[in-house]
Amino acid sequence: MANITEAEIRKIVESIIKGTSVASNHLKYSSTEYDGRKLIGIYADMNDAIDAAERGYKAVRAMTVEQREKIITEIRKLTVAEAPIMAAIGVSETGMGKVEHKKLKHILVAEKTPGTEDIVSEAKTGDNGLTLTEMAPFGVVGSITPSTNPSETVICNSIGMIAAGNGVVFNPHPNAIATSNYAVDLVNRASAAAGGPEILVCSMVKPTLESAGIMQSHPKIKLLVCTGGPGVVKAVLSSGKKAIGAGAGNPPVIVDDTADIKKAGKDIIDGCCFDNNLPCIAEKEVFAFSNIADQLIAEMQKNGAYLITQEQADQLVGVVLEEKTNKAGVKFKTVSRDCVGRDADVLLAKIGIHVDKSVRCIICETYFMHEFVQHELMMPILPIVRVDNIEQAIELAVKAEHGNRHTAHMHSKNIDHLSAFAKAVETTIFVKNAPSYAGIGFGGEGHTTFTIAGPTGEGITSARSFTRKRRCVMADNFRII
Repeated sequence: MANITEAEIRKIVESIIKGTSVASNHLKYSSTEYDGRKLIGIYADMNDAIDAAERGYKAVRAMTVEQREKIITEIRKLTVAEAPIMAAIGVSETGMGKVEHKKLKHILVAEKTPGTEDIVSEAKTGDNGLTLTEMAPFGVVGSITPSTNPSETVICNSIGMIAAGNGVVFNPHPNAIATSNYAVDLVNRASAAAGGPEILVCSMVKPTLESAGIMQSHPKIKLLVCTGGPGVVKAVLSSGKKAIGAGAGNPPVIVDDTADIKKAGKDIIDGCCFDNNLPCIAEKEVFAFSNIADQLIAEMQKNGAYLITQEQADQLVGVVLEEKTNKAGVKFKTVSRDCVGRDADVLLAKIGIHVDKSVRCIICETYFMHEFVQHELMMPILPIVRVDNIEQAIELAVKAEHGNRHTAHMHSKNIDHLSAFAKAVETTIFVKNAPSYAGIGFGGEGHTTFTIAGPTGEGITSARSFTRKRRCVMADNFRII
């Protein structure tokens, strides 16, 4: 398959910005086809998808570990080759993020998602013999994936779940079906090319809450993995099955007066703007010491940030947040889907400010209870709150994180400050003196994932997260010393 050229990617991006239909027409995709080619492993009925995934599980269970790794190697190869295609489809279908950044995320997934090497057995010997503990598959895994990182999550989860020996059925976010199903097809094409089953992972033509419900209650589904908002995670955790939940976050950043302010300003903007703030680990609000706040803001502006006034920020609140009423009649605010993951210049234009594409992020000085601080926006808007000392910074940052225990960041050279914040915030990921994406292995050490399971405690998931431990005991024998 020929890759989309850089010129074609630019054309697609320009068409999205202008609101034309060129991108959709050019790519010729749907939830079941891409450019006239039928996608493999896509079903109209969730029950059929689960049955197919079970057949895939039985096939992969019969394979050697080496054979599984051959499939994973082929998945990595195709992911790198077709990263521009998935990036372009993702932006075109969802309207969120940046093609060039999504391409990088796919390459990150291909290169830094652990495979079968993550599955390690343990042996214990003693006077009473040998005990062997092995990491076994669950069987068929049901996975719910988001619209923010759709194909990235499908591929990352597929690599880990297949490495663990499972079959997989996906129920993608309704706003990213085509992108997610392209990734499902890619995994199946890789499996077939490596000598595995033609259908190893499955998905839906039209995923719904009903199909998710069938998946959650189906007796063949042994493990549920959900990457999404608090509502869908809560539903999965209430299913009665073993579940891994990757929930929301609202990552705070603290910058104290010992930090390298020039580097902090660049790192924070780079992290906040990556894929227009769609990654759940991205910087969402900043708490800066008052005596360095002006310098920090100046450095942010040098790196593509546009400073708006408090009045303009309040005006923007009315655009990016919508007021709704729940079943109990209680009013609440939620992010506007029309604004999530959009470019900074597009958001500014909504309040009459017109800038060029060099503006990557919108920043504003504000107060702690401002909506920009309290809500996870997932768009390149970054509120900055001045604080007097580390105690105040930590107190406010912990409150802003809302107990999600997802991700937090800090720029400082003071070990005591870094340690105090890390202990207080208790997040799964804590990034020091780097952009947020270092926390998932992009420019930082360690493996990557797009399923960060804070609520259920697995943390940075990998193949071993999708296994169950099994023990085999031989009493009194087979110890050679």
